[in-house]
Amino acid sequence: MIRIEGLRAGYGGRDVLAGIDLRIAPGDMVGLLGPNGAGKTTLLLAATGVLPPSAGRVSLAGRDIASLSARERAKLVAVVPQRAESAGGLTVRTVVRMGRYPYLPFLGGYGEGDAAATKAAMTAVGVAHLADRRMNELSGGEFQRALTARALAQDARAMILDEASASLDMARKMELYGLLAARNAAGTTIVAALHDINLAALFCRRLIFIKNGRIEADGPVAAVFTSQTLSRIYETEILVIAHPKSGLPQALAVPAAPAAGAARNAPGGPGGSGGSGHHG
Repeated sequence: MIRIEGLRAGYGGRDVLAGIDLRIAPGDMVGLLGPNGAGKTTLLLAATGVLPPSAGRVSLAGRDIASLSARERAKLVAVVPQRAESAGGLTVRTVVRMGRYPYLPFLGGYGEGDAAATKAAMTAVGVAHLADRRMNELSGGEFQRALTARALAQDARAMILDEASASLDMARKMELYGLLAARNAAGTTIVAALHDINLAALFCRRLIFIKNGRIEADGPVAAVFTSQTLSRIYETEILVIAHPKSGLPQALAVPAAPAAGAARNAPGGPGGSGGSGHHG
């Protein structure tokens, strides 16, 4: 579905990506992980044709992305961006319906099928009740859900999401990724960049870790979601345990050992005010 070869891309003449080679098969569900500034957003921008590469090539469904028209590209990949777009005073319904533009006939308007797809997408992400609200009146989480609904309405062969769950509470995150998993089960390729590594381990089948513009680890969740790999990539001690219900791996950060004497002087400690030692 997506093939990336020797990709270099960046900003102001400085490459952020240091020669990425990557293949994402049709129907895969991939989590793109890594520290802040690792290059995740840059990779997604280049992979969707938004950011021209300084070197290398990106192919979608076997075709060079540079040769695709905007309409052709939109039928192949729907994008949920990280940064809020300027939607002005447009309503949620109008923005979500924009996802249907690749299917509009020449000189034609939106039809009943487009209206149905728009309504279904809004309902799926829980923004149908906001259909007539203006985008600039929404909270951050509502705004992101509206953009996700637009991507769903687009009905592309792949969905690429850049931190789409960042503004969502825990319940909404689980709803979103449950929805993405269902779309994936129906055949849609999913690539999601996210900081929540435990969420990625629960829903994705493949994880790709990026650091300093390079792929540091890539493979099935069980193979790469390990204490050794996570601790190396995030540069802090991380313990991996099995989820008590699903058995899937989950990460726990290990706090650094307290400084010498801190435990003794902490409340409740041997030398602290809350200690239970003998007072004469």
